[in-house]
Amino acid sequence: MYYPDEIIEEVRIRNDIIGVIGSYINLKKSGNNYLGLCPFHNEKTPSFSVSQSKQMYHCFGCGVGGNVYTFIMEYENYTFVEALKYLAERAGVNLPEQEYSASQKRRMDIKNRLLEINKEAAKYYYYQLKSNRGQAARQYLLDRGLSEETIKSFGLGYANRYSDDLYKYLKSLQYEDNILKQSGLVSFDEVRGGHDKFWDRIIFPIMDANNKVVGFGGRVMGDGMPKYLNSPETDIFDKSRILYGLNIARRSRESYYLICEGYMDVIALHQAGFTNAVAALGTAFTEYHANLLKRYTREVVLTFDSDEAGTQAALRAIPILRNAGLTVKVVNMDPFKDPDDFIKSLGPNEYKKRIEEAKNSFFFEVDILESSYNLEDPEEKTKFFNELAKKLLNFSEELERNFYLEALAKTYQIDAMLLYRLVNKLGSQSVLQGSYNKKQTYSQPKQRKTSDGGIDKAQKLLITWLAEDAAIYDKLKGFIKPEDFSDGIYSEVAKLIFEEYDKGGKVIPAKIISCFEDSSQQSQVAAILNAGLLGEIKETERQKALFDTVYLLKEESLDKQSLKAIETNDTILLQNIIMEKADLKKNIAAILK
Repeated sequence: MYYPDEIIEEVRIRNDIIGVIGSYINLKKSGNNYLGLCPFHNEKTPSFSVSQSKQMYHCFGCGVGGNVYTFIMEYENYTFVEALKYLAERAGVNLPEQEYSASQKRRMDIKNRLLEINKEAAKYYYYQLKSNRGQAARQYLLDRGLSEETIKSFGLGYANRYSDDLYKYLKSLQYEDNILKQSGLVSFDEVRGGHDKFWDRIIFPIMDANNKVVGFGGRVMGDGMPKYLNSPETDIFDKSRILYGLNIARRSRESYYLICEGYMDVIALHQAGFTNAVAALGTAFTEYHANLLKRYTREVVLTFDSDEAGTQAALRAIPILRNAGLTVKVVNMDPFKDPDDFIKSLGPNEYKKRIEEAKNSFFFEVDILESSYNLEDPEEKTKFFNELAKKLLNFSEELERNFYLEALAKTYQIDAMLLYRLVNKLGSQSVLQGSYNKKQTYSQPKQRKTSDGGIDKAQKLLITWLAEDAAIYDKLKGFIKPEDFSDGIYSEVAKLIFEEYDKGGKVIPAKIISCFEDSSQQSQVAAILNAGLLGEIKETERQKALFDTVYLLKEESLDKQSLKAIETNDTILLQNIIMEKADLKKNIAAILK
């Protein structure tokens, strides 16, 4: 449903964030902000900061952040429209009735009907499991160690032997054949007519993050094939976008998520107390899965099966998760095949120890790589180190890459400088061959580009200061442009700030956050707008910090422009950039005077 921006903004303004969040958690005044224990992860020392002036929150512990809408969506597990309606009612704002187009109405009607059908099917399967027909299936689950409480919590069910029972039941509820076919639960042919997708299988209802049943998984109890069968893709079910168990895991207060292979592993882990476990639905782990996880955590622990297939699945998932900005570790489950077997044999406490001992994903990859080479053979050893060097090139952050390089040099007793030269050599070759981004360099990292004092921090600081102080914007307008910031979220936020100043001369951080729909992006924006505050330092230090930050940002921007000029052979542009760089410090000093 669409609501005008004016209505959305009015509802936000009428709901003071301190009052809203304060009704859920204890907040105490601390300087200009309010502090409390983060409701999204376990902590003993408050790191959850709420700003009344900015109308936004940010947790310095787990990284979540946003405005009043974001908080209600995350805490209450609401969609945006649900959060809007809740806050509108709280503030006494009447939301206008919205008219759908004919095509929108048809699409929404279909989705709602499919959700209704899935809900009824889930209830039916659960009833079958509890009936006499489901006795064998129920015993199977009990023999697998599942409690009645767990069975109920996950809504497990049974599709009985008769292949049209569900079809008949849904028809009795007046659902038409056309919509039943679209649900993926029923198929039709000339011989049998309507018949069920699942029969004589344990049923696992698949829920989205909002606890709505969007599909089903079915498992045979014997040796039949396929062992697992999932619902086909529908208007409400895309298995590449769903993580099984996320609807429960998102309520966990653990700082990390466990990723395992299948339904039973997730259920077994939850029953053992690890309610932060999720699994992909028999598909390759996708970028969407990684970004979905990033909304709720910054660290994941892979607990895949210990066989070859599980190892390969882990190796495929690691770069996807790492590229999404997540910290990745891998649990060693030897000598057991999967988490279920491990916990049944050694118990949850021992499994917890294995999680605590989980290996850094890069070193896990290195261990697997090492197993393919005979390091006693000089030729094979050389090949091994060449492959190591290639892996090190995957780290775009030079400081991080060098830390790993030093660790590997120590582990394998090789001169770090030799390994460093090999990385540089392969990196240079890759650039020339076009295998890597031409903007990426592999020279010794400069101190100014480190993660602590580098370009990311400079961008966050400057964006925060621009949003907080119109005087800084007035000084830098025309000199600093949105395109000077890195591509992506930094430049987007900068552009929005510039637009707000041009329109009304004032920036409201909470309004900026509302421009981003994805909750992970909202958290990023909140973090960007909560960088170090100018008021916390002396005036002389304040001026120097501002000068250094502007200089670093502008220099980085000019460096990028130089690379483009070189790539396009634009000598005139390159000459102008060189001249601008030469006068950079003088120009900044004059602007900030």
